[in-house]
Amino acid sequence: MKIAVLGATGQTGQYLVNQALQQGHIVTTIVRNPEKLTMHHDNLKVVKADIFSGDTLKSHFKGQDVIMSCLGFPASILSAVTGYTMSMKVMIGAMQEARVNRIITMTSWYTEPNSGTQSSFLIRFLLLPMIRSTLTNMYEMEQFLQKTDDINWTVVRPPGLKNLPASAQEFLTHEGYFVPDSSGQPAGSSVGRGDVARFMLSLLNSNAWVKRGVAMTTK
Repeated sequence: MKIAVLGATGQTGQYLVNQALQQGHIVTTIVRNPEKLTMHHDNLKVVKADIFSGDTLKSHFKGQDVIMSCLGFPASILSAVTGYTMSMKVMIGAMQEARVNRIITMTSWYTEPNSGTQSSFLIRFLLLPMIRSTLTNMYEMEQFLQKTDDINWTVVRPPGLKNLPASAQEFLTHEGYFVPDSSGQPAGSSVGRGDVARFMLSLLNSNAWVKRGVAMTTK
């Protein structure tokens, strides 16, 4: 497949690009700083673009089979996080003009404001309040995607991320804001970035999670 990847210089994005190339896909990475992406491959094209410029993105989206986004926007003490919604609205507009209708993007567990009530004390009262601005904007982006009739979107929601390569572990999935165990409690708290990339790429050959959000982790 022909895949355009945004957020390719991030840690999860690099795993995604590497695995996509290993699987034989033709990959175009759309990045702000091309020098940050040091990998080389015959099927890899690196282009510089502004993710908030629809005209720029449209030219790189044309001819692609799918758009995959690992974009991340850090929380700021001084202002609310807005990058997820702003960039997605631009991406969707560019996709519509370029006639590309498939996007796979990642957010996080607990984006919905009340979904963390079953999490551990530390996560619920320490971690989630610290990153709530980021989670709120991720949730707003998810809500925006749900209103796009002509785009086959999938939102992948991993828990905390560890900088680990892909494993061979089985995936656990749930259509919701975390993966519950047999007692309804969150099944773990972290997953390797390489496994998130592996899961996102597995969706290329499946319609199981089209127009749906899926929380994931590994066994």
